[in-house]
Amino acid sequence: MAQSEPLDLRKLPLEALIERSQILVEALPYIRQFRGATIVIKYGGHAMVDPDLKRMIIQDIALMAIVGMNPVVVHGGGPEITALMKKLGMKPQFVAGQRVTDAETLDVAEMVLAGKINSEITLMLNQAGAKACGVSGKDAGLITARKLYHKEHAEGPDLDIGFVGDVVRVDPSIIEIFEKNDIVPVISPIGVDEDGQTYNINADTVASDIAASLKADKFILLTDVEGIMRDRADKASLVQSLKADEVEKLISDGIVDGGMIPKVRACLDALKAGVKKTHILDGRQPHSLLLEIFTDRGIGTQIVP
Repeated sequence: MAQSEPLDLRKLPLEALIERSQILVEALPYIRQFRGATIVIKYGGHAMVDPDLKRMIIQDIALMAIVGMNPVVVHGGGPEITALMKKLGMKPQFVAGQRVTDAETLDVAEMVLAGKINSEITLMLNQAGAKACGVSGKDAGLITARKLYHKEHAEGPDLDIGFVGDVVRVDPSIIEIFEKNDIVPVISPIGVDEDGQTYNINADTVASDIAASLKADKFILLTDVEGIMRDRADKASLVQSLKADEVEKLISDGIVDGGMIPKVRACLDALKAGVKKTHILDGRQPHSLLLEIFTDRGIGTQIVP
């Protein structure tokens, strides 16, 4: 990806320069507050597909690293896996939103996640001025997995959906080595069990467990929604902040439903393990990470202990 030319500030009017300087001044307390902080980012959704949004997310993460924060990136890649499967004449199958993963599908998933997507994100971060290194959960024993069975109902039978995994444990030592050397880890959600079998794992789950293992200062989920809305037809109903013990009522009332439930529960799991704050952000918002971390105009929904 070609790098855009740096802006020549000499061509800007004085008013624009003053506005830019005010933005930097506003950011200063947050840079000071989060210097050295570990921030785990689950990168997925439309922000991985749209070229402009992808460039902005990469710039945000690179800036975080350059000013002394410790971003840790965990990425998804479901749409890209589906696209390649169709190109290869394979028919994707899903059960309750989970991909049925036979041996051939697993090969495609690992190729897309640990190969194509991971290397692209890593390269873009390096080009943006950060030092980044791509790994999968198979590297350095990062993610030990087990086979995940699907249950349609609590009392129902276990359904075998193939090589889909769940996290047994995370060994964060490789991430800690990266952090000590100011390197941004870019992690693909692939794990391996005690017998050496590879599994494809939900990226939200991997990101939550990695945040928990690091006792991260922040866990951020980039999504394709504004956050938790009390009324989806009314953007003014965005819930800006929630306490963990308020979440289950929103689920039972149907305000949080569908694909938002596992994301919210991933936040709760991270909080229970000692993560300080969790955030659900709209990755379609330009520079959503910068707006959340570097300004007093927090966006999306934060869930706190």
